[in-house]
Amino acid sequence: MTGITIDHMVSLAVLIAVLMVSMSAFGQIIGAAVTYQQNHEVSMKAAELANTLLLNPGDPIYWGQSNNIPLAFGLQDSDTGGYSLDAFALSRLSSTQPLVYYSNTGLWYSNNSWGGGALLVPLTNVVNYTTTAKLLGVEGSYAFRLTVTPTLSVSLSEVDMNPLSMKVEVRGLAGAVKSAALDYFLYCSISGVGQSPAIQTFSGTGQTDSTGSAILEFPFVDGLHFAYSVVVYARVGGLSGVGYRSHDTIINNKIVPFIEDFENRVVLLAHSWDVQNFPTPVEALYFNATFLSLTHDFRLSEIQMVDSDGFVRTGLVNYGADYEYVRLQIPAQNAGILIVAYNSGDYSGIVAMPWGISTLGFSATFGGDPSQADWVVVEVRQVSINRISYHAKVAVWKTTREYTRFTP
Repeated sequence: MTGITIDHMVSLAVLIAVLMVSMSAFGQIIGAAVTYQQNHEVSMKAAELANTLLLNPGDPIYWGQSNNIPLAFGLQDSDTGGYSLDAFALSRLSSTQPLVYYSNTGLWYSNNSWGGGALLVPLTNVVNYTTTAKLLGVEGSYAFRLTVTPTLSVSLSEVDMNPLSMKVEVRGLAGAVKSAALDYFLYCSISGVGQSPAIQTFSGTGQTDSTGSAILEFPFVDGLHFAYSVVVYARVGGLSGVGYRSHDTIINNKIVPFIEDFENRVVLLAHSWDVQNFPTPVEALYFNATFLSLTHDFRLSEIQMVDSDGFVRTGLVNYGADYEYVRLQIPAQNAGILIVAYNSGDYSGIVAMPWGISTLGFSATFGGDPSQADWVVVEVRQVSINRISYHAKVAVWKTTREYTRFTP
C-alpha cells in the first residue's frame, strides 16, 4: 500500500514538472508573439514616418523659407518632388549640438555649423522636436531621430601653403571614388589696411585618380599670409558631393554670421568677442560680403550684394555693448553661399555660411535619443538636396509604457 502511494506521488511530481515546463514553453511562445507584434508595429510606423518626412513638403509647402511654424510637417522639396529635400526646411530644424548665445541680441541660437562654416539660427525661428512630434501625431507613443548625411565625403587638406596647393579626397560608402569630376572654387581675402578687403576668385576643374585623390594648385596664392575658403563639388555616376575648407591668419578677432530672418533673407554679422569672449586684445573688423548662387551645373555664380536701407555689403563690425551688429540681405531666393572676408591690420579671415545646408555639404541630426530604446527600426533612403546626394536615416522606437519585454 505504501508503495502504491509513493508511485502516485512520483507520478504527480512528474506531471507537475511536465506542466511547468509546458507552461514555460507556452509563455515563451506567447512572449515571442507579443514581441514580434510590437516590433512589427514599430517597423510599420518607421516606414510610415519615413514617407511622411521625406515624401511630403508639409503645409505651407515653402515653410522652410518663412519664419512660421508649419501647420503640417514634411521635408520634401515641392518644386522637385520625389526623394528631394528642402534645404531651407532642414536649416530650420533644431540642432542636437550645443546652443550659441549672442549678447547683443540677447538670443540663443541653434548651432547647425559644420566643418568650419557657420549656420546659426535663432531658437525663435527653429522648429523643435516636440512641436514636430505633435504635428506628426506620434507624441507620447513613438519617438524618432532623423539623420541626413552626404553620400560622398569630399575632404580637403593643405599640401603646401606658399604657393597654395591642396589635396582633395573623395570617398563613398565602398571606399575611394576614382574618376570623379571636380569643380573647385577658391575665395581669397586680400587685405587693405584701414579698409574692407577685396575678394579674389580662382576656379577650375579636375578629376580624382585611382586612389580617389587629386591635387589642386593655386600658384598665385600665398596661403601663409592671406585667408581663403575653398569649395569643391565632386560628381560621379549620378552622385554628387561637396567639400569645404577655410583658413584664417587672424586669431581672436573673427566675424560670426547669424540668420535673423528666413522670409526676408536677413543675416547679422557679429564680432566674435560678443559671442565667445575671446581674450584681449580685440579690434574692430573691416568686411566685404558676396553671395554665390549654386547653378544646375554645379557652378557658383556670384550675385552682387548691394547697399540699401538698413543693409550693407561692406563696412565695419565693432564689439561691445555700445556697438550693434551689421545687417546683410541675401540677394536671391535660391540656395547658395554667403562669403564674408574681413581683416584687422595685416591679418585677415574669411567665413562661409550656406544658404540652405547642402551648398557646403552640411549634415543634420534632428529628434530624440534612441540609445535607451528597447527596439529601434531604421529606414534608409537615398535623397538629394539641391542636387547634392545625401543619405537620410529615420530611426523609430516606441515610447509608451506598455511596450516592455514579455517575461513569463
